[in-house]
Amino acid sequence: MELEILLQIAGSSLRLATPLLLACLAGLYSERAGIFDIGLEGKMLAAAFMAGAVAAVTGSAWVGLLAGIAASMVLSLIHGLASITLKGNQLISGVAINFLASGLTALVGQNWFHQGGQTPQLTAGGRFLALELPLTETLAPIPVIGPIYQHLISGHNILVYLALAAVPATWWVLFRTRFGLRLRAVGENPGAVDTAGISVVRLRYAAVLICGLLCGIAGAYLSTGMAAGFVREMTAGKGFIALAALIFAKWRPWPALGACLLFGFLEAIGIRYQGITIGSIVIPVQFMQALPYILTVVILAGFVGKAVPPKAGGRPYVKER
Repeated sequence: MELEILLQIAGSSLRLATPLLLACLAGLYSERAGIFDIGLEGKMLAAAFMAGAVAAVTGSAWVGLLAGIAASMVLSLIHGLASITLKGNQLISGVAINFLASGLTALVGQNWFHQGGQTPQLTAGGRFLALELPLTETLAPIPVIGPIYQHLISGHNILVYLALAAVPATWWVLFRTRFGLRLRAVGENPGAVDTAGISVVRLRYAAVLICGLLCGIAGAYLSTGMAAGFVREMTAGKGFIALAALIFAKWRPWPALGACLLFGFLEAIGIRYQGITIGSIVIPVQFMQALPYILTVVILAGFVGKAVPPKAGGRPYVKER
């Protein structure tokens, strides 16, 4: 019974960590290229709304996913236009995107569906349902191995497996390809990249578009994978938690996976264990639910000064004449 409970918590941690992981990897691409992006929250929210709305209208989760990605990439292009082309303040642009997404999703949702900004509940075809991997029934009777395979490895939807596959893919792209080398270089010394005849603008736009792609998948997962539709402000600060995880991981993909799993674990604990009593002290439900946010504050307070971001991060590149 104890193993079953542990596996249930581990499985929940993985599912809850999935949107954080996708958003964290999105920020990693953008910030490695020197474009700070605190608009992850807004892009996820816009993607969650569009994915939920389009999936509700068409009855297809895949069409909803494409719509969510498109919405996120449009906001990424806006951020790129403000930060790269117009050389504006990247932090202000990110804040503006968050406000824009928050207002638009509520306004459009209310006028589209007349349900207080929510979308209708999605049917089975409009959601990404859990997949049962091969040999699940065959391995189930085997002690330890069977339950681990059945409850932890199997039983997730396809976007969870996509998020996990994105970690080694990101590592390979950033550290084993020419594109990744140039992307990291443009975040450290864009002048040297420009001198080598490589377009700094093109590389940075590529980074923000990849960021938009991953944020779009993260948002679509919230409304069509974890939930059965969109509700107002359903991201609930996950974009900011992903940024904290990115800082904690020092802009590296494998530590980012560990950081996001830690946040997912704390959220899973908060959901499962509410109203815990230790001796005569009753721990409030609100404290358990606040655990991921408390850890976010602790990480930002304790690690922000120790984690060194890309040297050219946050600064627009002005070509010398």
